[in-house]
Amino acid sequence: MAKLKITQTRSRIGATAQQKKNLDALGLTRMNKSVEHSDSAIILGMIEKVRHLVRIENVK
Repeated sequence: MAKLKITQTRSRIGATAQQKKNLDALGLTRMNKSVEHSDSAIILGMIEKVRHLVRIENVK
């Protein structure tokens, strides 16, 4: 299964409560923090809700 590197690039200030919960669930607590997750449907759905706040890269 592929891995995704997710980096928070924009501030969570002004985001909705659901978007903040998605960032917390992904493990993103501050700007420029990066986490790696597997490429699953659940993670992709969470990323889609906060796509404007994060940058996604494929990791091999």
